[in-house]
Amino acid sequence: MRFPFLGAAATAVLAVLLVGGTAVPASAASGAYPIKGPRLTKNTLYGGGPLKASSCPERAITADDRASARRYVLGVYECLNNSWGERFAAMGVKFTRPGISFTTRPTATFCDEKVGDAAGVYCTPERRFTIVLDKKALEYPYDLFLFDTVAHEYAHHVQNLTGITRAFEYEPFSGRKEELEQTRRFELQAECLAGVFIGSVWDSLDRTDADWQELLLIDRQSGDEVNKVRDHGKGRNIADWLDRGFRTADPASCNTWTAPASKVS
Repeated sequence: MRFPFLGAAATAVLAVLLVGGTAVPASAASGAYPIKGPRLTKNTLYGGGPLKASSCPERAITADDRASARRYVLGVYECLNNSWGERFAAMGVKFTRPGISFTTRPTATFCDEKVGDAAGVYCTPERRFTIVLDKKALEYPYDLFLFDTVAHEYAHHVQNLTGITRAFEYEPFSGRKEELEQTRRFELQAECLAGVFIGSVWDSLDRTDADWQELLLIDRQSGDEVNKVRDHGKGRNIADWLDRGFRTADPASCNTWTAPASKVS
């Protein structure tokens, strides 16, 4: 799930440490609840190197124009299909495109739940996602937030197809704090994978480093606004995982499941 920026521009190899002669996972040593599921920590997704560089020029988009916003989103969606479809073929994992829809009202129901404040929502059982194109989203659509929103929801589809989602849902936890940490790992991984895709097509975008820094600022600010229930991560961590994926363009850099607690708080 992706949340909108609430500001004027409407706009988520296990290292070991030797402690007292005993090998302790870095995550456990730094206060995290250790994740044991191999489909989370050693998933096929992490092999194969960076996502192949490809072209994805942005389509024109106009403020307060829902039709141009739909065309913009569908352009990004097609690029995601091509890029991730090629990666899945290389991994030897079956690939299916996710469904996509749009809604204009936060009160709308998607996947049997209210959309609420989300900018986008992925429905795991139906393998589809919706993008919210309400007044807030259309007020200032020129930054990269909408591009990132589509990539983030698509990343949940990648998690679904690779078995990460199912493994996450069945990973045992003890207490609410541990459950929330696992949820943050899941959401921060999706944000990192969004960054992987953006990094892989960056050279084809008519963007500058200032545009990227603006998106990171949006992530930092919006993350702190929506993380009231501690299920998406602090703004700085959302931005850090997005930037990590962007800089490497490599899904291996998005293994949030073995990261120390401070990186997924």
